[in-house]
Amino acid sequence: MLAIEGWKPEWHHDAEALAATHRHMFVRLIGRRLRSSWLLWDVAQRGWFADGPVILDFGTSRVEISHRKFDECAITWDQIDMSVPIDMYEHFDWRADPHAALRRARGCRLRAVNIIERTTSADWRPRVLHAVEFLFDEARLAVYNAMDENGLTDVPEGDLPAAHWRRVHIA
Repeated sequence: MLAIEGWKPEWHHDAEALAATHRHMFVRLIGRRLRSSWLLWDVAQRGWFADGPVILDFGTSRVEISHRKFDECAITWDQIDMSVPIDMYEHFDWRADPHAALRRARGCRLRAVNIIERTTSADWRPRVLHAVEFLFDEARLAVYNAMDENGLTDVPEGDLPAAHWRRVHIA
């Protein structure tokens, strides 16, 4: 796991449990505008290091989201001090709004937060935790599991597949 001082993620693979754990914090963000977002940047590779958390700054709180393995997600709040160097990774730094989906959501007012699950026909795992979805007045942003790392998308709601998805409302 990435060593970021002060960051202590608790991993979940159940959407209902993840939503229940963080509902009280997300409720406080409804109606607030996304001020900025931050991604861990690999300076040597000149690109986003998608294993690092995605940080969304709403002014009063910063939410830190990360995915790993097949369907695990951790959400933390105000744990990462971006001014502290990342231990043992001197070629990493934080970059503000480097992804187009993040830039489109910046300045938009948050109206809802959901956990997205994929539904499957497998008896051993009928639902798979997939993404944390932020619905803004003028945009949609999802931080999703891109198979052991984070992915970002701003695909509009109307373009999502009609089947095999379930939303668990948080706030």
